[in-house]
Order: sequence, then C-alpha cells, then structure tokens
Amino acid sequence: MNYPFSAGISSLKPSAIREILKNSGDSIPLSAGNPAPDAFPVDAVRKIAAEVLEEDPILALQYGITEGYAPLIEEVTKICHEHYGVGGENDGLIIVSGAQQVMNLMSHVFINNGDTVICEEPAFIGALNCFRAFGAKLAGVPLEGDGMNIDILEEKLRTEKNVRFIYTIPNFQNPAGSTMSLEKRKKVYELAKKYGVVILEDNPYGDLRVSGGDVPAIKSFDDDGVVVYSGSFSKIIAPGVRVGFVLAPKEIIAKMTVVKQTQDVHTPMLTQLIVYRWLKEGNLLPHIAKIREIYRRKLNLMCDTMDEYMKPYLTYQRPEGGLFVWAKMNEGIDMLSFVKAASANGVSVVPGNAFLTDTSAPCDYIRLNFSTPTDEGIVEGIKLLAKTAWEMKG
Repeated sequence: MNYPFSAGISSLKPSAIREILKNSGDSIPLSAGNPAPDAFPVDAVRKIAAEVLEEDPILALQYGITEGYAPLIEEVTKICHEHYGVGGENDGLIIVSGAQQVMNLMSHVFINNGDTVICEEPAFIGALNCFRAFGAKLAGVPLEGDGMNIDILEEKLRTEKNVRFIYTIPNFQNPAGSTMSLEKRKKVYELAKKYGVVILEDNPYGDLRVSGGDVPAIKSFDDDGVVVYSGSFSKIIAPGVRVGFVLAPKEIIAKMTVVKQTQDVHTPMLTQLIVYRWLKEGNLLPHIAKIREIYRRKLNLMCDTMDEYMKPYLTYQRPEGGLFVWAKMNEGIDMLSFVKAASANGVSVVPGNAFLTDTSAPCDYIRLNFSTPTDEGIVEGIKLLAKTAWEMKG
C-alpha cells in the first residue's frame, strides 16, 4: 500500500546518532550522549521508589494533571529562582516528559509551515528534526568560541521571513561544547526584543560545569517575556525518569499545556514523585558536586589523551563542561571517510554534518562523547582514532 505520510514526516531522516548507536555493535561508543552510569543516584532512587509505592501507590499509578504534580512544580520553581536565577511573577512552569518535549511544544505553539527558526550552526539534532517536522525553515548562525556570531544573527533577524524564535544552548552546547559569553547573551536578548522574536533557551548541561565560572542565564535578564527556558533532570538524576520542565511567560505556558493534553496527558506520576522526594531530601547540590567530579575526570582524560595521540590529525577547543568535544579534522583527512574507517576499526564517532541545518553541506568536524564510555574505553577509543587517521594519512 502507498501510505499517505505527512509532508513533515516524509522529509525527516533517522537520527544519525541513533543509527550509529544501533549499528555500532561492539564498537567503543564515542558517538553516544548518555550520562555516565556511575553518575546515577541508583541507591537513592531505589529507596525513594519503594517508599512511594508503599506510601502513595494510588497517587503514583493514577492519572495526574497536565501541568504536573503541584508540589514538584513548587519545588522546581523554587530551584529555578534560587539555583538558576530565572523566573518572575509573569512566568509559569509545567513539568514535561523530558526537555525534548519542550521542542515539540514550542513547535506546536509557534511554527506554521514555512516559518523560520533561527538556530546555532551546528545545533542539537533532536531539536532540528523536531522543527523540520513542523515544516520550519532552519536558518543557521555560525557558532564561534563564545557563542553565536552576533552580526550574522542580526542579519538573519532582519532578512529572514516569519522568524518565530531563536533556539540556543548557551551552556556547553551540543555538539560544539562552547559556552556563550555574558556579553553575547545580553546581545542575543536585546536583538530578540528589537525584532520581536522569542528565545528558546535550552539548558540540559548547565550543571555539568567542570571549569571556569557560571554565566547567568539569558532568562535571568528577561523583564519582557521574551525567553522560554527549558530544563531537565536527565543529566542530573537519570534520563530514564523522563522528567523535565519549561519556565515561560504564563500566556505561552497556557498554550503549551493545551498541546501537552493532546500528547501524553501528563508526565508519569511515579517518576514525578521520585524526583520530588529526591529534591526535597536535599540531594540536588551534593549530587551536582559529585557528578561534576566524574565529568571533570572523564573530560580531562579524553582531552589529555587526544593531546597525546591526535595532535597531528585534529584541533579542538577544550570545553568547560557538558558531555561533548567538537573536533576539526586537519587538512588531508576527509571527515566522512574517517568516520567510516574508524567504525571499521572499532570506534564510533558522529559526523559533524548531522548537526547542520543542511546536512549535505561540507563539514570537517566530528563530535566525541566522553561520558558514556569507561575510562579505559576513552583511552582505547582515542588510540583507535589516531590509528585510523595514521592509516588514512599514509
């Protein structure tokens, strides 16, 4: 049968990362993006889950309201104010099924077919594919070491038609690992106000800082209802709980709530209750300190090993946190050929063109992940990449 698929889904291709992981077999997974398994608070979650099912089984297993479990909303709102420095009296907050759902809700609320979304170039593939599915035109703004090129951003805002929002990951960007400077955050905000465009500030990695100082969120400047702030507990507690949140002007939150009712009705109550109790027990800040130590060790191990074995073959900027290193293959090494040859040698990486608004455009970059593999896997994987590059260079 000829299935009449929608135009949006027909134009989508499977995530390059998911396909690489699916076909990686016994390869060392430098292509993944999963948190480190030893960063999961397994014992605490096991204990809390048992308590929830013993003390509140009906609450945990019954339907909840779309906005989320009220005590959790209150607790996360407090964390947003005290820990992230965001949120005001005109903002509301709802609990979502992972931050990826925020991309979908934003698309439903703001995008008509043919509208433009301005995003960093490169950008998170999950967000790009979501926007594509709604028929958005993607306008990429090149990333520099300290965030988007501001001149090109303003040019896009001035010349592109029907710009609905600007999408950015200011902290330890996926895939580039860069952090937007305070100066550029203020300029992005001022430009959004000037051109009457919303900002979607995605902050899944902000608590994974391993060096340098924290930079205020763009949302912290927001006195005009310009910024939608997306957060998640996937990288803090565990991705399997599928609990995130969105903080935004109340008018936007109301529209998102209606859309969420058509999707999953509500985020699972069991995991909401687990996250709530975990937060109320005061686990957040001590656990962040613990996982920062884990990621500091793993990031430095990867970068130090790259410095030892990969200097003739690639260049990169050491990130201050997050989960990824964005590396440029040096002249004489074709990126796509290198990725295929590395896979044959037993190590998987993600080709950089997967993160571009035009995936057919030339690209010399690869994305490396240091959180998923073991320490031994990091060292062995980098050595295999060096072997691959040496073989290609002759």
